Amino acid sequence: MTADDQQTFTIGRVLDAPRSLVYRCFTDPERMQHWWGPKGVTIVKSAMDLRVGGIYHYGMKTPDGKPVWGRFVYRQIVAPEKLVFINSFSDETGGLTRHPFAENWPLEMLSTFLFEELPGVKTKFTVQWQPWNATEEERAVFAAGHASMTGGWSGTLEQLEAYLATVRG
Repeated sequence: MTADDQQTFTIGRVLDAPRSLVYRCFTDPERMQHWWGPKGVTIVKSAMDLRVGGIYHYGMKTPDGKPVWGRFVYRQIVAPEKLVFINSFSDETGGLTRHPFAENWPLEMLSTFLFEELPGVKTKFTVQWQPWNATEEERAVFAAGHASMTGGWSGTLEQLEAYLATVRG
């Protein structure tokens, strides 16, 4: 199985919170329930088995009431520096499915989340996404979707920032 390095989508943000807290926001399913996902969705399930080979399975409800399911299958966990996993859409039971709104989206994505401690009790969070075992058509759809991914991730990171402003420790 391979990822296409030339297709990497990267986005990052400096967060006004200690790295340990930001990392916990990604490794505690209760915390993720408060901020994860695109703006406007409600998290209806957040279950995590945080270990290599373990799965984070989540469910979202869109503003128009449609359910959307997703999962991470963890490949590498280096607390509090890095999470690497295969990300995909799923069904309600955690089975692998296609993107509900884009049939030719890559079935799986290699995702790397980096957490870098910065001076002044700040954290640089970086996302790297790559199509995983994708067809040429899926890679092209992914490449064409970078602007949309930037918008989606920007909204998600804004929600994380708002959540971090309400919690400590």
